[in-house]
Amino acid sequence: MRVKELAHLVGVPPDTVRFYTREGLLSPNKNPANGYREYGLSDVKRLSFILRARQLAFSVEDIRTLLTQADRGEAPCPTARALIEARLAEMEQRLEELQKLCKRMRAATQTWEAEPDCEPCDQHICHLIELFDDRETKRPLEEQGQPLQAQERSHV
Repeated sequence: MRVKELAHLVGVPPDTVRFYTREGLLSPNKNPANGYREYGLSDVKRLSFILRARQLAFSVEDIRTLLTQADRGEAPCPTARALIEARLAEMEQRLEELQKLCKRMRAATQTWEAEPDCEPCDQHICHLIELFDDRETKRPLEEQGQPLQAQERSHV
């Protein structure tokens, strides 16, 4: 089957099939008569696996590792477990940071409701941002020994 047929069969755009082919995760045969890529049932299975792995936030590199192990006849399951546990820890950390950011943003919007709009001047660009002080989120960062400005830049 050709790119469009494989894409239609698994429910993705043809560019998705082309992308994973360029990445080397799919290995179609070339039809000697016309030079077209021909995908088989093994490519359907691999692409379905790739899409499921992507739904679990495995990176292309992670998937390449898992497929390489499977192609060598090695069980990729221990690697999959280790990778997803690491990814889960990363996601939980990001979620915690996003929750803190939401809290700061909520505090800012509540504080700014009562503030007037001001034109920029020599002393201020936007007084709302410059005067905002969220001590509750600053204290833990300072206690961690991390420079506050560097932390704030990482959230931008």
